[in-house]
Amino acid sequence: MHTAVDGARVPIRMWADPQTVEDAAMRQLHNVANMPWVHGLAVMPDVHYGKGATVGSVIAMRDAVSPAAVGVDIGCGMSAVRTSLTASDLPDDLGVLRRRIESAVPVGFAVHRTPVNPARVHGTGGWQEFWSGFGDLHPGVQNMQDRARAQVGTLGGGNHFIEVCLEQGGPDAGRVWLMLHSGSRGIGNELAKRHIDIARKLPHNADLPDPDLAVFVAGTPQMQAYRRDLFWAQDYAARNRATMLSLVQLALADTVPGTRFDAPISCHHNYVAEEVHDGVEVLVTRKGAIRAGSGDLGIIPGSMGTGSFIVRGLGNVRSFESASHGAGRRMSRTKARKTFTEADLAAQTEGVECRKDGGVVDEIPAAYKDIESVIAAQTDLVEVVTHLKQVVCVKG
Repeated sequence: MHTAVDGARVPIRMWADPQTVEDAAMRQLHNVANMPWVHGLAVMPDVHYGKGATVGSVIAMRDAVSPAAVGVDIGCGMSAVRTSLTASDLPDDLGVLRRRIESAVPVGFAVHRTPVNPARVHGTGGWQEFWSGFGDLHPGVQNMQDRARAQVGTLGGGNHFIEVCLEQGGPDAGRVWLMLHSGSRGIGNELAKRHIDIARKLPHNADLPDPDLAVFVAGTPQMQAYRRDLFWAQDYAARNRATMLSLVQLALADTVPGTRFDAPISCHHNYVAEEVHDGVEVLVTRKGAIRAGSGDLGIIPGSMGTGSFIVRGLGNVRSFESASHGAGRRMSRTKARKTFTEADLAAQTEGVECRKDGGVVDEIPAAYKDIESVIAAQTDLVEVVTHLKQVVCVKG
C-alpha cells in the first residue's frame, strides 16, 4: 500500500518506506514533485537514485517530458516465454546450454558479425520501414547505423541478462521458461544523451533545481524531434529483445529437439507513453517501472541468484497503472565491488550455471533489494502469476 508524502505541487505517492529511501533519491523526488508541468508522481518499492530522476519513478506530465525521467537506455525492458519443457528435459550439464546461448547472442561490447536476418525473428515485421526511419534521427547518430544494425539481437552488459528459469510451486512446478533483459543498446544511449544536452540549454529550464531534469514542452521543434527519436528507440529496443528471444529459443531447441514455445510476454520499463489519467491527457515516463493496467502481464526480475516473477496488473489508478521493474539496487556498483568477493558471488549463486568471476561481482544478489519484499510492497498494484527461479544466467 502507498504512503503520500507532501511534495509541494503534487503529493509523492510512495510504495516504498520513505524512511528507507536514500536522501539523494528523496531530494530527486521532491525536485520532480515541484516541477510546473507535473500532474502526478508515483514511486515504486525498488526506488533508488538515478540521473536527474530516480529509478523506480512514474511521472505524469502535462504537455512536457523530461528525457532524464525516461533514462538513457531508452526502451530497456524484459521478455519471457514459457516452453513445453520441464526440468528433467534439460541437459545434465547446463554449461552446454549456457555456451550455446552465449554463442548465439553476443554479450558485453560484442556484436553480430553479420546483422541477424529478420526472417529468423518470430512475431515481428516492418523491418524495412523501421530502418528507413534512421535517416530522420538526430544528425549526430547518422554514422552509427551499421553498428546499430549489428547490435540488434545483442545483450550488452551491466544488469542485462538471459536466463533459463524453472517455475516454482503450483501444478506446473519445474516448467522451463526463457527470460531476458536488455534495451536499445548504443543507439538509444546516444540519442538520449544528445537530447538531454539539448534540453538543458533551453531557456525555460534555467531555474530548475537539477539541470538533468530539463524538459521539452509541447508545440516546439525540440519536443517533436525528441518524440520522433524516442519512439524509434523504443521500437528498436523491442525488436532487439524479440531478436534475442528468437535466437535463444533456437539455441534451446537445438539442445532439446522438439521444444515448443508459448506466446512471449514483453514489457518496457524505461519509456514514455501517451495516456489519460484523471481525465487528463498526459505523457507518462516510467523509469524503472512497468505498465500494470488491469490484466496487463508483466515481468519483475530479482537478481542473478534470487528468481523473478510474472505478474498481472491490477490497474491501480493511484500508481498511474504502474508497478516496479525489479528488485532495484541497494548499493552502487563501486560499493558492491569493494564489499564482496568472487567467493561471495559463488556462494550467492550456488545452483545457477553462470559467470562467477570478478567481472560480475557488482551484480551479486546482495547488491540488490530483496525481491520478495519488493513484491509484497505492491500487492495493490499486481498479483503474482508465476514465481520463477533461474538455473542458467548469461551476463555480459
